[in-house]
Amino acid sequence: MSLIGKIPIEIPQGAKVTIEKGCVRAEGAKGKISLNVPQGILIEQKENKIFVKRAADDKQSRANHGTIRARVWNMLDGVTKGHKKELEVQGLGFRVQMQGQKMLGNFGLSHQVEFPVPEGVKISTPKPTEIVVEGVDKVLVGQVAADIRALKPSEPYKGKGIKYVGEVIRRKQGKAVSK
Repeated sequence: MSLIGKIPIEIPQGAKVTIEKGCVRAEGAKGKISLNVPQGILIEQKENKIFVKRAADDKQSRANHGTIRARVWNMLDGVTKGHKKELEVQGLGFRVQMQGQKMLGNFGLSHQVEFPVPEGVKISTPKPTEIVVEGVDKVLVGQVAADIRALKPSEPYKGKGIKYVGEVIRRKQGKAVSK
């Protein structure tokens, strides 16, 4: 039995869960989200709790058990509180700004980088060196933040680039000066 999968999920106040065959839908103050459940996983709702169980004991069902439980918990957390990733831009002249449904960035390249905002995610730039990605779906928020970071990852010599807030970039010593 999966250590994570066997823990029941309490439905938070303000969230509404609908379980249909092969699909779980959650609705809350922040929005709506749905998850397709793979075969071999059963989801039941009793009173104010959700139970995730395995229909079979094959390898794939065991692998999916804890994952689906975590995804359902993240759905409920997303529709009530929301998910957020913060990034920071470091470097001389490096800056970002929002223009409609596009994020524009100057990252020391010969051109300005445009990043279209996908549906289901909200990107804001409170300062020219900060990026905040918010949304209901934890997977989508994390993927969009990773895609933004991949535009100009931090380099180890001067630390220039885009990094997560709190991320530590291991610095390297430059070329040693010899006599």
